[in-house]
Amino acid sequence: MSAAGSPVVGADEPPRGPVRPSGLLDVLGVASVVLDTRGRIVLWSPQAEELFGYTAQEALGQYAARIMVHEQHLDVVVELFSEVMDTGRSWAGAFPVRRKDGTTRLVEFRNMRLLDDRGDVYALGLCADQSTVRQVERDVALSTRIIAQSPIGLAVLDTELRYVSVNPALERIDGLPAEEHLGHTVREVLPQLDTDMLESAARQVLETGRPLVDRPTTGRTPADPREDHTWSVSLYRLEDAFGHVLGVAVSVVDVTEQHRAGVEAETARRRLALIADASTRIGTTLDLDRTARELTDVAVPELADVAAVDLLDAVVKGRRSSLDPAEPALIRSLAVRAYESPEALGAADPPGQVARYAPDRLVTECVRTGRPVMVPRVKDVDLLRIARSPLAAELLGRAGLHSYLAVPLIARGEVLGALDLKRTHNPLPFGEDDLLLARELAARAAVQIDNARWYQNARNTALTLQRSLLPSHPSVTGGLEVASRYQPAEATSEIGGDWFDVIPLEGCKTALVVGDVMGSGITAAATMGRLRTATNTLASLDLDPARVLEHLDRGTTGPDQAIATCVYAVHDPHLRQCRIAVAGHLPPVRVRTGHPPELLDLPTGVPLGVGGVSFSTTTVGLEPGDRLVFYTDGLVETRRHSLDERLDRLLSLLDGPDRPLEEVCDLLLRALHEPDNADDVALLIARATAPA
Repeated sequence: MSAAGSPVVGADEPPRGPVRPSGLLDVLGVASVVLDTRGRIVLWSPQAEELFGYTAQEALGQYAARIMVHEQHLDVVVELFSEVMDTGRSWAGAFPVRRKDGTTRLVEFRNMRLLDDRGDVYALGLCADQSTVRQVERDVALSTRIIAQSPIGLAVLDTELRYVSVNPALERIDGLPAEEHLGHTVREVLPQLDTDMLESAARQVLETGRPLVDRPTTGRTPADPREDHTWSVSLYRLEDAFGHVLGVAVSVVDVTEQHRAGVEAETARRRLALIADASTRIGTTLDLDRTARELTDVAVPELADVAAVDLLDAVVKGRRSSLDPAEPALIRSLAVRAYESPEALGAADPPGQVARYAPDRLVTECVRTGRPVMVPRVKDVDLLRIARSPLAAELLGRAGLHSYLAVPLIARGEVLGALDLKRTHNPLPFGEDDLLLARELAARAAVQIDNARWYQNARNTALTLQRSLLPSHPSVTGGLEVASRYQPAEATSEIGGDWFDVIPLEGCKTALVVGDVMGSGITAAATMGRLRTATNTLASLDLDPARVLEHLDRGTTGPDQAIATCVYAVHDPHLRQCRIAVAGHLPPVRVRTGHPPELLDLPTGVPLGVGGVSFSTTTVGLEPGDRLVFYTDGLVETRRHSLDERLDRLLSLLDGPDRPLEEVCDLLLRALHEPDNADDVALLIARATAPA
């Protein structure tokens, strides 16, 4: 049975069993009247009662012309009746009738002669109110004209979702004549559409009666089998006068151009958002690898399913690079990201790895010419020019790579490398709009990458120089066990002026020095080098610490004046004491067994280079096992905390069981040093031992 309970009948099959009436006759209210040869009424239907106002008891046996026709037309009607009865030809026309209540109504008649099995002759009259008939005619004519001439595709599906009516517009949309629709389902006629969605929606409308309006669907029809179109589909349930479900009316509007315009507008909006996003997300630090990762994070998955940032190895090392046409490219992978494509990720070079790309590879062509390389539709032969090796090409094939784009990274006129983009899941090939977007991203990112590259090279050079200036001291002297750390600042590319020294002296004594030159860069490093050299020379003279600082102070004045803080201490294991002088530096911490750690109460003095101020020496006891902790301000100073809070934190970290000095150094750096600190850290810890 159908959804409405009617027997299922095929398109070319006759009905089997009772078929539900259409209700149209009830809408027309057709009355039936049978007359004998004398024109008297022998049968009178209920509809006749309603139309003429006479009951069957009042009408039966009466002369029909007197109660069914206005008296002024009586002669004409009698003549027409006689003609029908004599000739057998039917007659149709409209006459005004006077109803029982005295009102007049225009009624349309159709008369015909009847014969029964005995040969008796009768006349059948079918009557309907003419205004009702005309309204139905107008409605049908209007509907027919609208459906035939409408630019909107219209169809009617029965309760089994088979086509029963199709207008010319839908024939043009589908590219099929009406005959190929009728009796078939949408799935059979248009298999390239989303028929599951359409049939589900139609069944929902049949069941609920709620229309579905402007439901978009995309696909192809025989009218244009090579291009996708988008249609707006609306569905309405059809019912007869009694509310019986007849089927579903379907309207189809081609909105391909509007859809494409909307897609293009949305794509443009997303691209602008992507460029704006790139401006804020790329180059947040001067870390080269992180900057490259930020570029791939922006590109995936908005622009590509797989993105890689590759630089020429010579460029990474700070050298300019140019390739001859027959020369391979040594390329260092900095970052790679893939969206749900493990095979494509496996085909990519791991970050940090240097790969050799042959001259015929597309990425080699990109970095050699400085021009983009785009393969909108990748074929099998293209995979070998995209991938570094046959194995990588096989992985890319399995990943479904179908479109490729490589854009050069150019900054300050130099080709640094390439932004390598692939599509595996996104079904659209790369186009000119994608190329423009990729070039814009590459142009913005290339400057940030170049800045990070020079920063990294300068930083590596600076750190190498800094470490070359720092001492390599013995871990054990005549009366001390010593450990130290130097932590360069993370937020600057210039070398700092922090230093420390451990200087063995005669008589098992040891000089301990920690200092910090104000500023950074080569000037600070040069000042630090001069102070280190001077300190080592003065230490060999076995001078009092205050005298040493006075000499250093004089050495920092003059044309090359510099400001530096310094703490200078001399440990004597035989006297079990340490003589300390401070020039504007933070006080060292003494840690004694059985006592809480303490900041030594020493005259702070003024920094070196101020001049004209004397320094003083303080002697503190240092028993075997006691420790002294020297440090520069980069360890304890931050922008978010007061110095007192940080010093208290330092003391709390030193308060606890004795542990190896190397562990203590690591603990202090891990707990106190801020990753974004713009200052270097020098840390020196000494534990007193019994003299040899």
